[in-house]
Amino acid sequence: MPAAEKGKTLIQCDFDGTVTLNDVSFLILDAYGNKNWRQLYNAYRDGKISVGRFNTEAFAAVKAEKQTLLDFIKGKAELRAGFPELVAYCRRKGFRLVIVSNGLDFYIQSILEGLGLGDVEFYAARTRFGMDGVEARYIGPAGNVVEDDFKDAYLELFQKNGYRVIYVGNGASDASPASRAAHIFATDELLKYCQGTNLSYTPFSNFRDVIKGLESL
Repeated sequence: MPAAEKGKTLIQCDFDGTVTLNDVSFLILDAYGNKNWRQLYNAYRDGKISVGRFNTEAFAAVKAEKQTLLDFIKGKAELRAGFPELVAYCRRKGFRLVIVSNGLDFYIQSILEGLGLGDVEFYAARTRFGMDGVEARYIGPAGNVVEDDFKDAYLELFQKNGYRVIYVGNGASDASPASRAAHIFATDELLKYCQGTNLSYTPFSNFRDVIKGLESL
């Protein structure tokens, strides 16, 4: 790897439960989905179905229009403190900050725009609204539909492009990509996972903790 490449740092950050304190997709499914969506989710958590299949089946039941859903989540999506500060910090330091999420693109874009951060790079399930509900598909770096390991696929791309990847996340779906990163900032389920391993990690409760930790790496 060329010397210039060694200094490139990328912060790969989850969204639901990380940038937000709650899972926005769950809020939508509770209000507009079928009552059995949590059974589908448990099947995904147990490894019986892919995250792609979970989203396909769960969101097909959501018949509301896009604007209706965006109006619904206003005031309900609780934000973790300090994210705009992290964005500003990364820009000052020349770090590339990328959100990679199992969530849905339409509400992530809306929430970021509401923070004045609509230009933050992110990858998430791509959505299309129609008579048959909300279609949600994960498109990987190669442009193909990805049923599982969406976050891993982007981490692999970033590392292939010479980045030192620092991972920030909260959930079980973050464990695999985080375990391959240079360092992890973890909370909630991801923190519990890290505590049971020999991985290099730093716990956090807000993004000011992440900034402080980045300063010491």
